[in-house]
Amino acid sequence: MNKLLLSLAISTSLLASQASATDTNPQQLLEETAPKVIEWRRHLHQNPELSNREFQTSKYIEKHLRTLGLEVETGIAHTGLVGFLKGSKPGPTVALRADMDALPVTERADVPFASKVRTSYKGKDVGVMHACGHDTHVAMLMGAAEVLTGLREELAGNVLFIFQPAEEGAPDGEEGGAELMLKEGLFRKYEPEVAFGQHVTSSLPSGVIGYRSGPLMAAADEFRITINGRQTHGSRPWGGVDPIVTAAQVVMGTQAIVSRQIDITKEPAVISYGRIDGGVRNNIIPDSVYLNGTIRNFDMDNRAEIFKRLKTTAELIAESSGASADVEILEGYPVTINNAELTETALPILRSVVGEQRVVEVPKITGAEDFSYYANEVPGFFYFLGVTPQGQDPSKAPSNHSPLFYVDEGTLRKGTEALTLLTLSYMENYKSQ
Repeated sequence: MNKLLLSLAISTSLLASQASATDTNPQQLLEETAPKVIEWRRHLHQNPELSNREFQTSKYIEKHLRTLGLEVETGIAHTGLVGFLKGSKPGPTVALRADMDALPVTERADVPFASKVRTSYKGKDVGVMHACGHDTHVAMLMGAAEVLTGLREELAGNVLFIFQPAEEGAPDGEEGGAELMLKEGLFRKYEPEVAFGQHVTSSLPSGVIGYRSGPLMAAADEFRITINGRQTHGSRPWGGVDPIVTAAQVVMGTQAIVSRQIDITKEPAVISYGRIDGGVRNNIIPDSVYLNGTIRNFDMDNRAEIFKRLKTTAELIAESSGASADVEILEGYPVTINNAELTETALPILRSVVGEQRVVEVPKITGAEDFSYYANEVPGFFYFLGVTPQGQDPSKAPSNHSPLFYVDEGTLRKGTEALTLLTLSYMENYKSQ
């Protein structure tokens, strides 16, 4: 039997086989855990914390993991923590990841547990909201931890529950997130064979799962370019070097990198400028202009080529105008790539959870995810769980990061089950190889 058929057989019979092998019924555990997941989610939603500041969130999760009797390690990447479940039988270690941080967004969703939290962000008083659904990710992983702990005596392997801070990006001047957790040795210590992650999205109906094999989400990098000219009166441009005109030439010239120099039949890419800053008065040509933008792409080789060409293009255009260009590229999250074999074996599992027609292939997404760091270390599979209520058009629903972002909590039961079954199935597959 090939791996795909084996996975299909496992996915449809896994819960039944576990139930017959132990007095603990996994389906019963999932039903008992479902209302707890909603309760945990609501608590987290009312008490959001920004990146690298998830102090109370971490304590809340830690208490739950210790109640389950798991090995718990805290203080990873500032506020991150993990729970480690040792199965009673030998087998692989499966990593499951949830992100914990909220956003500087003032909530306007009409729910009784809406966030009223406010804090200081970059010197401004702001609201704080789980506007990207990380509260649901944490709650579903807490639920999967409870269910899988209840199956400990039948587990042929171990589970690493990763609760990660700062997925939305560490504050200026700080490190954080998945990259820092790995830098501090998380995977070297626990040695997982695979990593699974999920993300709720308003772009899909509640209970629909979206996936894509290979590149799923883009690399996201920032660039900063300072065009250095020489100040002069606006009536006498020849008396100086105009960085504004030069900056305009750089903006247009660098667009040719994607449109004319990169093979976009391989993978798409985008260079976008989001900020131009220069000058103080209509009749003064300034000394310098600052440009700031983002690069998105789905191929790591293309990414490196874009970096090189952006620097060269900006510098040579500036030189041709008698100016100079200082180019800084800040590497962000790499491409999120789903392992093809892991995707193939995961799909029957997901279909068994939500139904054959409710697992859909989604297009590439130019947003970024730091789950990519885990998937660069071990085979990874990352998927989306729809949370827009039935009867509402997902294309018109408030998006993730909106102050009106809304989650149909009924879908959280499916997310918890998906994490549980993906773990059990991988262990069964591993044992049968």
